[in-house]
Amino acid sequence: MNNIKLIPLQDSDREQFILDNQEAFNYGALEEFGLRDNHFEENDQIISRETIEKSIDGGEAYRIVEDGRSVGGVIIKVEGNKGDLDILFVTPKGHSKGIGYAAWCEVEKLHPEVKIWETVTPYFEKRNIHFYVNRCGFHIVEFYNSHHPDPNDLEMAEQIDEQFPEGMFRFEKRL
Repeated sequence: MNNIKLIPLQDSDREQFILDNQEAFNYGALEEFGLRDNHFEENDQIISRETIEKSIDGGEAYRIVEDGRSVGGVIIKVEGNKGDLDILFVTPKGHSKGIGYAAWCEVEKLHPEVKIWETVTPYFEKRNIHFYVNRCGFHIVEFYNSHHPDPNDLEMAEQIDEQFPEGMFRFEKRL
């Protein structure tokens, strides 16, 4: 197993964290769609600065560190025994090396009180779907689309219509 640690995000690293996050998400979209991608939120970014900042400000943000080097990040929200995985990213150079899985294991250790974890990902993110289902033990429990938006997140309904008209999967992991 990788020598992975989760280090709370420092204010001094916030800007680089946002840029690294955007790079990782853009890489996935470019890998899937090439330069024809039309799933960007703003200024050629799959995930906007505003989305990342809201997530950081509303949750717990951590740098994923391997042997002293920053290799990604994770943002979670925990309320009682329920947890939401808002963002998990690994730098493109770190893909397929077990870093994401090791980081997820650290998240679960960090919050043993959580019995249900949730997350969402766009339909086209095959790497994410494989990762959540086959590596981390999540199950696809819902498919949000223009005919079935998330009833608890009206902003997401707009986002699905505009950015992800093909929809998003909701995953759940029960411990």
